Amino acid sequence: MAGLSKVTKEGLKAGTVAVSSATAPTSPAAGDMWFNTSGATVSGVSSNTMATYNGTVWHQMSNVPLTMSDSTGGTITNITGYRVHTFTSSGTFTAAASGSVEYLVIAGGAGGGANHGGGGGAGGYRTATGFAVTATGYSITVGAGGTGAPPGSYGATGANSVFSTITSTGGGGGAISSGAGLSGGSGGGGSRGAAGGAGTAGQGNTGGAGGSALHAGGGGGASAVGTIGGSGAAGSSPAGGNGGAGTASSITGSSVTYAGGGGGNGYEAIGGTGGVGGGGNGGIYQTGSTTVGTNGTANTGGGGGGNYTALVPTGMNGGSGIVIIRYAV
Repeated sequence: MAGLSKVTKEGLKAGTVAVSSATAPTSPAAGDMWFNTSGATVSGVSSNTMATYNGTVWHQMSNVPLTMSDSTGGTITNITGYRVHTFTSSGTFTAAASGSVEYLVIAGGAGGGANHGGGGGAGGYRTATGFAVTATGYSITVGAGGTGAPPGSYGATGANSVFSTITSTGGGGGAISSGAGLSGGSGGGGSRGAAGGAGTAGQGNTGGAGGSALHAGGGGGASAVGTIGGSGAAGSSPAGGNGGAGTASSITGSSVTYAGGGGGNGYEAIGGTGGVGGGGNGGIYQTGSTTVGTNGTANTGGGGGGNYTALVPTGMNGGSGIVIIRYAV
């Protein structure tokens, strides 16, 4: 390699060749070094910077190409063949290079109703592979769970979760006495003969209707509708309706079920069971006593359980959502 000298000082192994020149050295070998003195960018190397030859091209030492593995944001874990970014609260996913990712976006579950209250609907469930990203930052929104209803009110709808162009819709609130459940990612349970709320296509299912007596319907889940509040006439048993089941994902390397619906309140009967995937149980009213329902589980998008107003003044809260991104490494 004409014009180059052997370098043996500390930091360079014996046999490595380095040179300062205005043009890239000819016939370099892998591992050779060149300091560009030209005052301009030459062969992709900026002026007054050191570069190394990788056997094919020169790379600036201060500008080593980034890969997807250098991406940041959320809690980062590694599983066989993949890197996973988990967001349990809002933040930014910064892709270090263009590539393809898999995502799971779960919205916040809804709160349960408070007067013969229907179960809250689960947050919307969206997942796919092969989603293209470029080297830029993507805002991540993790939707909060809806609050349980105050006396005489519907459960609050859950908040949306967002990654890039992907939005999952918050769950629909559980109904109050004789009201229909609210629509959402999955719909809220209805009360006293009224219909459950509608789910969003591709994200969730309809809430269960309220029974013709005093039993409320369960909230819809990602994989199944909420069941009807039992009354003998409109339902299958004297109980609050069960929340619809959620859907399992192994994006983190382990199977976890998300987006279960909340159970409806039972009147002089058992309460509805929350749907697998973080759904809260419905409350139970018995004359002179009550059993309080349970909240949806945080970061699952589960709906909150419905309650009875007289002794339990509010419905139960829905669980917050989650956003998970992974890519091959």
